[in-house]
Amino acid sequence: MAAKPVPPRPVPRLYLATPEVDDPSHLVATLPGLLAAADVAAVLLRLKLTDQRSLIAHIKALAPATQNAGAALLLDGHVELVARAGADGAHLASLAALEEALPSLKPDRIAGCGGLATRHDSMAAGERGADYVLFGEPGAGGERPSMEAIGERLSWWNELFEPPCVGFAASLQEASEFAAAGADFVLVGDVIWADPRGPEAALRDAEKAIRQAHAAAFGRVKAG
Repeated sequence: MAAKPVPPRPVPRLYLATPEVDDPSHLVATLPGLLAAADVAAVLLRLKLTDQRSLIAHIKALAPATQNAGAALLLDGHVELVARAGADGAHLASLAALEEALPSLKPDRIAGCGGLATRHDSMAAGERGADYVLFGEPGAGGERPSMEAIGERLSWWNELFEPPCVGFAASLQEASEFAAAGADFVLVGDVIWADPRGPEAALRDAEKAIRQAHAAAFGRVKAG
């Protein structure tokens, strides 16, 4: 009897982090076209700190532009504003922040977690109910693990645990590496917005790099 074929591993999807948003008008106008240019699963909204009323207005302006394109809108922190402003969830920057936020986010909204320096913290986040774990984001001083170390952590997680893992990619090379390592999502931010050709071209290139790396790592071998 022939062995049951293993289903193909899905191609990692993009997770787009915005620049720090003060005035959302430009992003409201450009985001729909940007999200149509590549397979973006979610947008991480980084908000410049201001009064709560303005923050809510900014989120409400950007939520339809994101959600109508089929992507989820997650806030970088600001858990208390998620439901009030119509966001889909929040990204928490530490295990402690995740634990504090879970009662207000679950079961209806997404709770992602980063700031996971050790394997133990990563496993604890998964056990507590994080919808994804993020590896490789810069610390407070801008320091990051090496690309190889991030790839190793993604591969370890992918082999052993059920919740999705996200690799923070600061370059197209890292996006490729993390796709090959087994990331479910690849988070891109500054590498997209800083591209002199514009964010749409950069996003298309990131998706292409991810697909090529995924095909090389997980593509089926044709029978001879």
